[in-house]
Amino acid sequence: MTFSAPELVGSRALGVLDELRVPYDLDPHSDARPGWASISAGSQARSLHWWVGGDGTVAGRYSVDGIPLWGRVVSDEVVAALVDTLDGEWEPSLPVLGADGARRTSVWRSRDGGSILPFDPDELVMNLRSERYRELQAPAGSAAKAVARRVYYALRPLMPRRLQIAMRRAFARVQARAEFPHWPVEPALHDLVALVLRLLADAAGDRVPYLAPWPRGYHWALVLTHDVETAAGRDAIDRVRAVEEEAGFRSSWNLVPERYAVEDELVRRLGEAGCEVGVHGLRHDGRDLESLRTLRRRLPEMRRWAERWGAVGFRAPATHRVWDWMPMLGFDYDSSYPDTDPYEPISGGCCSWLPFFNEDLVELPITLPQDHTVFVILRRDEGLWLEKAEHLRRHGGMALLITHPDYMLEDEPLHAYARLLDAYRDDTGAWKALPRDVSAWWRRRAETSLVRIGAEWLAVGPAAHEASIVFVDPDEDETVTLAARPVVASVCEG
Repeated sequence: MTFSAPELVGSRALGVLDELRVPYDLDPHSDARPGWASISAGSQARSLHWWVGGDGTVAGRYSVDGIPLWGRVVSDEVVAALVDTLDGEWEPSLPVLGADGARRTSVWRSRDGGSILPFDPDELVMNLRSERYRELQAPAGSAAKAVARRVYYALRPLMPRRLQIAMRRAFARVQARAEFPHWPVEPALHDLVALVLRLLADAAGDRVPYLAPWPRGYHWALVLTHDVETAAGRDAIDRVRAVEEEAGFRSSWNLVPERYAVEDELVRRLGEAGCEVGVHGLRHDGRDLESLRTLRRRLPEMRRWAERWGAVGFRAPATHRVWDWMPMLGFDYDSSYPDTDPYEPISGGCCSWLPFFNEDLVELPITLPQDHTVFVILRRDEGLWLEKAEHLRRHGGMALLITHPDYMLEDEPLHAYARLLDAYRDDTGAWKALPRDVSAWWRRRAETSLVRIGAEWLAVGPAAHEASIVFVDPDEDETVTLAARPVVASVCEG
């Protein structure tokens, strides 16, 4: 089965498409106007245009077609000035609304299928992943939340366990009022990417190909990780592993090198069992990323332990994260960002249920609610995990879970975990991978391209033999997925 598509030529790279591996050629001298970039399917009226200038933009919260947007937009007047220079008939189509519901600007469409976006999709995606949207959110109540959080964590070491939990539950009622990102599912980022893809397919007038997110025909990924916070949690590792082994799963164990003793024998046994070991901060005291000075002072020791353990992954205690500092860690991947979580000390999330890059660092978002949140704070059961996992399964996402052996000392949380694993033990569409395997795949995928030989799209690169190709149809709200045929060396060389 083959699909054709017109050649696409862009005046500037669009990261949203590059991450999907959508094939198009770059020609900086192609038809583009100052302040604008475009990808053309043969004419101005069959192009996707987007704003890349700085003047005339207003940053804030907006929405288009029900999709929340955080960032800068330009007015219809600015878009109309562009339209005056383009061929074809254009008119405002999808309204872009402000936080008050009033129309602020529009996505414009041409009768030939072209579109004009009054914003930069890459900027909006970055604002979500990096959590810069928090700078644009209304400050109402944020100061009170920050004060409450600081007081709680300052007094926490002095509090009895029962008082800690009571205060966390009370604070959770405040945290649950957060409007964005929505919990437990926030689709804004993926809806925005889908909108850009659909508009590009409309401009192309034919199916547009990209590489599926998962290898070897898998439809979604299920990734199990554990943060071992204390010596009691370390001593309970085998208890939790036994449940996973019975269900046919492997997992990653993030250890704290200077809070409790970590014997080399433990790391060796986990490796021989097919598991992975990661670094969970230096001392689990919340200070690793409190300042750039502290991070630089502690990083050599964390790297030394990583080399000793053969660890390539990092997770910060309390999911503490600073976007600009994370690539400095020097790990292959980080897993400190939730997709959405109002209940952590740093609330918010990257809004992604797929891996992504922060410079050369692969980020693996935490996409299932944490066990402590589910069982202790909200007093729910594994049903909350299953609801979110089913959403991710339907949408081809990554279900990445944190559990703590420290909180699995009683039978009921462990039994709930076993029931979750049992629900997917026979799911042949789930890639049951270790975090390091997901990161390695994401890098291979990023280095793989689609090329057209005749009327057929083929994959070339390190993921060619395990990739699948997805086609976006401009006329239907569905996609077609085919196994990718790799390009053989003789074809590449010719």
